[in-house]
Amino acid sequence: METTMKQICKQTLEWIVSTKPRKSLGKSLLIGTTALFVAAPVASQNADNWPERTVRIIIPYTPGGAIDTMTRLIAPRLEKELGQPFVVENRPGAGGVVGTEASARMNDGHTLLGTAMGHVIAPHLHSKLNYDPLADFDGVATMAVVPNVLVVPASSPYQSVEDLLADARANPGKVTYGSAGTGTSLHMAAAMFAAMADLDLTHVPYRGSAPAIMDLVAGRIDLMFDSSTSAAPFVADGRLRALAVATSEKTDAFPDLPTIGDSAVPGYEVDWWYGILAPKGMSDAAIQRLSAAIATQINDPDVQESFRKIKIEPLVMTPSELQSTMQSDASRWGDLVKQLGIEPN
Repeated sequence: METTMKQICKQTLEWIVSTKPRKSLGKSLLIGTTALFVAAPVASQNADNWPERTVRIIIPYTPGGAIDTMTRLIAPRLEKELGQPFVVENRPGAGGVVGTEASARMNDGHTLLGTAMGHVIAPHLHSKLNYDPLADFDGVATMAVVPNVLVVPASSPYQSVEDLLADARANPGKVTYGSAGTGTSLHMAAAMFAAMADLDLTHVPYRGSAPAIMDLVAGRIDLMFDSSTSAAPFVADGRLRALAVATSEKTDAFPDLPTIGDSAVPGYEVDWWYGILAPKGMSDAAIQRLSAAIATQINDPDVQESFRKIKIEPLVMTPSELQSTMQSDASRWGDLVKQLGIEPN
């Protein structure tokens, strides 16, 4: 790798600082965005008529992950508010590429994509994609930020991040980590961790978080960065041990855990948004109506309580804010992928 590790860490820290205002803005939008939507007039008659039939939300990952869980929580509420069925369909494969490609072709105005920030990283990790994450999709709304947590099997000798670092440095290439697939948030969180800590870890990609975490429980892999949503039950029942969170500050999801940045790898931070996109073909009026409906639900106290129970933090953005965020994240993470020396497959 031509870029030195010192340069990587410096550039990564600069990138982290540049993303902080967006995170704070998202929190402030929980109430303000809904008020904006309510105050705005309906864009056109099309907004009143949409949806005219069943709306399909494609999740490009296996059931049980963070985006799947929150989408299934919101979908029935959208159905009630908007008057048509909302059906959630899982199409996993290739780190989200298979389902995303399928949704890109369904520009019928009634198909949506439930995805995460990894959506805009895909072009930097796959040499051939049959879709453009930015040009072929419009941002509709974010739903949440989900903290990542570093977990190991209950039988693991690692009692802290420092234990893990010591073993990985003594045995380069032998410590394995699982992910939900190449380019997913779980992969990138671990790749950044390895780079900033100067570790040689072996990546084992899976078709989703669920099969990866089951192999972790069984001890077939050594560690994993998993979303707080899917990791929490395994930590609670003692099958996994949580060592630290990937957020910049302590999180309500795991209030007793240190951050990786504070405990072992200064400056380390990964926060990922999760939300809904629309393949090109959906009218602007329909996008605005759906985004307003999602914002209303995310701001509902019952939904926020449900989110807290599954260890996720509500986040609302307007379509234009999400589109802008997607563009900036595509650039930032693309640069980071190059700096980390990750070659597209």
